[in-house]
Amino acid sequence: MESYLSPGLIISLVVVVIGIFIIAKGLVIVRQSEVMVIERLGSFNRILESGVNIIIPFIERPRPISMLRYVRMGEDYHPVMSDEIRIDRRETVMDFPGQPVVTTDNVTVNINGALYYQIIDPRRAVYEVANMSQAVEVLAKTTLRSVVGKMELDKLFESRSEVNNAIQAEMEEAASKWGVKLTRVEVQDISMPEEVEEAMRLQMAAERKRRATVTEAEGEKSAAIAKAQGQRESAILNAQGDKESAILRAQGEQESIRLVLSAMGDSEDNKQTVIGYLLGQSYIKVLPNMAKDGERVFVPYESSALLGSMGMFRELAGSPEDTVRQHLQRDGLRGGLVGSAGNS
Repeated sequence: MESYLSPGLIISLVVVVIGIFIIAKGLVIVRQSEVMVIERLGSFNRILESGVNIIIPFIERPRPISMLRYVRMGEDYHPVMSDEIRIDRRETVMDFPGQPVVTTDNVTVNINGALYYQIIDPRRAVYEVANMSQAVEVLAKTTLRSVVGKMELDKLFESRSEVNNAIQAEMEEAASKWGVKLTRVEVQDISMPEEVEEAMRLQMAAERKRRATVTEAEGEKSAAIAKAQGQRESAILNAQGDKESAILRAQGEQESIRLVLSAMGDSEDNKQTVIGYLLGQSYIKVLPNMAKDGERVFVPYESSALLGSMGMFRELAGSPEDTVRQHLQRDGLRGGLVGSAGNS
C-alpha cells in the first residue's frame, strides 16, 4: 500500500520547522549578573537583562565584546583574546604581568599588579572602546609608571597603599568613559636587581646594628642613673642615721653628765673634775687605734694631765659611776639603771 504526501501537508511541515527554528533562535535565556547588547540591523537597539528574552532572528543579533585575559603558565603569562556575547557585570580581576618601572633615584624595578574592575554600562563598554579589557590594562600600566616614577625606592616599599590609591584616582576618570568602574588596584610584587637588593640588605643590617647600639647605650644610661639615685638615697639615709645616732649619743652623754653633777654637786671644781674624767675616757678609747700604726705612740701633754686627773678622781671620790650609784641608792632607785647610764 503506498502513501502519498499532499502538497498542503508538505507546506505545513515546512512552516512548522521554520517556526521551531525561529523560536529556537529567538528565545534567549540570560543568566544572573549577565547582560547582552542587542543590535537591530546593525545599530544599537536594547540591552537584555537576566531572564527569558525574545529576539527577532536574522534582524536582531547580539553584539560581542572583545576581552583580553592572561593565563599564567609557570612563571610566564600568556594573553588570550576572546569575543563574548554575554557581558559579565560582576567584579573581575585582571592580573597583568610585571612591568619595568624606573624610580626617581634611577633604580629599575619590576612591578606585578592586579586590577579589579566592574562593567556598569555595557553599552559604553562595547561602543566607546574597541577592546575594553586591553584598554584598561594599558591605562593601568602607564599610570603605574607615572605614579612610581615620582617616588624613591624606599618610599615605594613604605607606601604601597598610597601607590594603589594614586593609580586608582588617576584611572577612574578615563575608565568611567568606557562604562567601567575601578574598585581597587593592588601592587602585588616588587622585584629589584640583585646588586640593589644586596645594598638594601647591608643597609638594613647597619640600621639594625645602629638601633641595637642606641638601645644598649640608653640601657646603660638608665642603669647609671638608677645606680646614682640609689647611691644618693643611700648616702642621705646613712647621713640621717649618723645624725640621729650622734644626737642620741650626745643626749646620752648630756644625761650622764647631768646625773654625775647632780650626784657630786654643781660647784665649779666638780664640773671641771667631771669634764676631765670624760675627756680622759675619750683619750683611752682612741689610744688603741693610735697604736696600730706604729711601735711608738706620742701622747699629748694635756692627755697625761687628764689621765692623772682621772686617777686622782678615783682615789679621792671613787669613780663617777660609784658616786652616782650611791646618790641614786639614797633616792631609792635600782643600781642597774644607774650603771647603764654610766656606760652610755
